[in-house]
Amino acid sequence: MKFSEYMGEWLYGKNGYYATYKNIGKEGDFYTAVSTSKFFGGTIAKHIISLVDEGFLAEDGVVCEIGAHHGYFLADVCEFLYTLRPELLSSLQFVIIERFDALQEFQKNYFKESFGDVVKLQHYKSLRELRCDNAFFIANEIFDAFPCELYFKGNTARVDAHKISFDVEDEWVAQKAKKYHKEKGEIAVGYEEFAKEMTQAAKKFEFMSFDYGEMQARPDFSLRIYAKHEVYPFFEDGLDREALFGNSDITYDVTFEHVKDAYEEAGVEFVELKAQMVALVDMGILELLEMLQKNADEKIYKQELEKVKMLIMPNFMGERFKMIRFKKE
Repeated sequence: MKFSEYMGEWLYGKNGYYATYKNIGKEGDFYTAVSTSKFFGGTIAKHIISLVDEGFLAEDGVVCEIGAHHGYFLADVCEFLYTLRPELLSSLQFVIIERFDALQEFQKNYFKESFGDVVKLQHYKSLRELRCDNAFFIANEIFDAFPCELYFKGNTARVDAHKISFDVEDEWVAQKAKKYHKEKGEIAVGYEEFAKEMTQAAKKFEFMSFDYGEMQARPDFSLRIYAKHEVYPFFEDGLDREALFGNSDITYDVTFEHVKDAYEEAGVEFVELKAQMVALVDMGILELLEMLQKNADEKIYKQELEKVKMLIMPNFMGERFKMIRFKKE
């Protein structure tokens, strides 16, 4: 089978890694910005308020998270909206795009426990089901979870019994490799279709996503596996891929130029690409911390400050993770 099919089964198949509930954070296989600090979602809430104040997002517009997993991110956004602009909690429409029924159920229960009937949460299996006039889309670490093809000096990979062979000719993959100056590496599959689906889902929207990678493609394979906070390069000698299949996360660095091109081809304006630390500071994470310092116990403030440092310090998530933003007027 093609590698993209193999990776799709690994992550999203019947027994795939994301098909069932997984812990993220200390008890899981990896950390995310969401599992690190509630102020990540809080900063997005502050940005949503600025979009409403600018008149770009209507007070009854849609706030939609794509690939929410636990639902913690959108819940953190709602929690901070309640603190900063409570009337928006009842006027905005909150949506999660989630393909798996088990995760939908977990998210519904979590929102029910957190907000009761105050927040009305809607679910859709894909963007193809959503139709609205005005939206803010948010995603965290979604583009690195798209299946990819592996390319090496003119050939594309196939997989047989978890063994990789580079002996397939694929014109589409070869063209993408040439466009992004890759002699070897990952070519993501599905960005173009995803961008088109978003343009059809909302007439006017902003989309913001956080992920790790660079604008230009790196000149090597970055494919790796995360299991219990250990990182295994995919091509490591002696790696037992069969044992790890479906039981661990598999990911790669995002080529943001590919994401940018996919959205521009769909008629969406590219706004910016920034390091996560710059993006969060620009959107007001430090102002939120100042508010906490004035209104909370010193011990609580210091605890949250240490968590926020993980998000914005260059030697943690601040530099390696990027924020990419698009707008469709």
